[in-house]
Amino acid sequence: MKNYSLIIALFTLIAFGSCNGGESKTSKEAGDKQTEITDGKATMYYGGDIVTMEGDSAQYPEALVVKDGKIFYVGTKDEAMKQAGSDHTMVNLEGKTLVPGFIDGHTHFFALGAQAIYANLLAAPDGNCNSIDDLVNEMKAWHQKNGTDKSQGWIMGTGFDDAVLKERRFLTKDDLDKVSKDIPVMATHISGHFCSVNTKGLEVLGITAASKDPAGGVIRRVKGSKDPNGVLEELAAIPHMMKLVAPPSRDMSDMFMDAGQKLAASYGYTTCNEGRATANHELMADYATRGKLYMDVNSWIDYSVPQYMRTKWLSKEYTNHYRIGGLKLTLDGSPQGRTAWRTTPYLMPPDGQKKGYKGYPAIPNDADVQKIVDSAFANNWQLKVHTNGDAAIDQMLKAVSKAADKYGNNDRRTILIHGQLIRMDQLDSLKKYDIVGSFFPMHTFYWGDWYKEIIGPDKAQQISPIKSALKKGIRVTSHTDAPVALPNLMMIMWTTVNRVSRSGTVMGPEERLTPYEALKSITIWGAEQFFEEGKKGTLTKGKLADMVVLDKNPLKVDPMILKDIVVQETIKEGKTIYKK
Repeated sequence: MKNYSLIIALFTLIAFGSCNGGESKTSKEAGDKQTEITDGKATMYYGGDIVTMEGDSAQYPEALVVKDGKIFYVGTKDEAMKQAGSDHTMVNLEGKTLVPGFIDGHTHFFALGAQAIYANLLAAPDGNCNSIDDLVNEMKAWHQKNGTDKSQGWIMGTGFDDAVLKERRFLTKDDLDKVSKDIPVMATHISGHFCSVNTKGLEVLGITAASKDPAGGVIRRVKGSKDPNGVLEELAAIPHMMKLVAPPSRDMSDMFMDAGQKLAASYGYTTCNEGRATANHELMADYATRGKLYMDVNSWIDYSVPQYMRTKWLSKEYTNHYRIGGLKLTLDGSPQGRTAWRTTPYLMPPDGQKKGYKGYPAIPNDADVQKIVDSAFANNWQLKVHTNGDAAIDQMLKAVSKAADKYGNNDRRTILIHGQLIRMDQLDSLKKYDIVGSFFPMHTFYWGDWYKEIIGPDKAQQISPIKSALKKGIRVTSHTDAPVALPNLMMIMWTTVNRVSRSGTVMGPEERLTPYEALKSITIWGAEQFFEEGKKGTLTKGKLADMVVLDKNPLKVDPMILKDIVVQETIKEGKTIYKK
């Protein structure tokens, strides 16, 4: 999750493939000779499962025809041959599966570059950092290989997780001084809500014993003193982290966005979103204007910079694959980091906190929250709200209720993201105000066992109650929150369907989605969340030819191997943007 969230986890880029079609042949050719798909020609896909995602159960047409970037025909192979015309390209799927392009309910496009470039501090199975010594060694090795040219003079690593480290604690300045005493060092937490810096880093950031905790943040101290120990929470950390993932120059910014876009395409994204944009909106808009985006990116502007909401980029339509989708509001922090704001205490308070600790709000004054929500409703801006703890969700619902009374609530599709610790009674309010629940079931694997310790085994079973929301008639989506996790939507499907923790415990079996529902949550339901269902989300005649080729059909395999399904090709408006 994240407040001004951004960061976490290096992932070695999968090779960005060529832009010609797969195993293909023109209709005039009898052999298997490969032929590049060309603009203006129709392209016919056949020879594998084609899953349209229309309706309440899987539909499998024999063939699909693409022309001029859109889906031209879906149906029988014989009719597809006629519809495609006399001179068309044929693509034999050879038993692979074609599904609509993936639409993540919530991610951070601009930060994917940091995930691709900085040191990987993830624990197994996504990395090799299972102890503090591992973390120190990984950062040393990264620095030796990369220097600091890509990281604005810092040694940077992303994704450490105290919940699974052998020592079960945060990195401190003393640990990171072992990486370097002369160069500032920063390690970001997997939640995106914390970072740890070394002594030199504290000096560069100007944080001393005299520094006061900022509103909505905490500077952790050495026990028995006011000296900072190197651990920064929430708004004591996030502004500093943001500066290191928002490169100041166009060239460096381009390098990060090039890397992030390739990474997203390799996981089947045809539509991505920047979940909390600030000044980096200008960099993304410039990148789009220069024609460098080849997938759609919708940005969510942080409430602190509302001036961007009054630019040409605020639109339901994309310009050069970019648009502003709406306003972003963040009301609390991370449940696994224990800064999510709850109505009941954590069973295990974090370091420096006393018994009875419940987390804390990002914006303590309800009147301030009300002004922001009122502004969104008054201007008909779609609103995306980060809430994890039930106290933060109460704060959101109170503000939405009042704004709806003032300005009406017709088809606004306000989005609640995360909602890990939402109460069942709060789901009824989501339904009442037509709030989309974009949940994060990936937590069941990564932190399910940790939740048993910090909130109790019973409540841990109730995290991310996506099935209960669906049963109540609430619009739902799933998300990766990348770079909090890798932008791997097959892993999202696996966790949403299985809800199995690292230890093998099933976390809330009644909250499992079926594979078909899980696939809907990252295709058509994702499109609906962003008001894009008229053009995306299903393989339907007239919609954009945004498609993904998978090596297996996720609806026909053992659910426990969903995470092992591999994206073979990603197609945006009829053009291949990634090929394995």
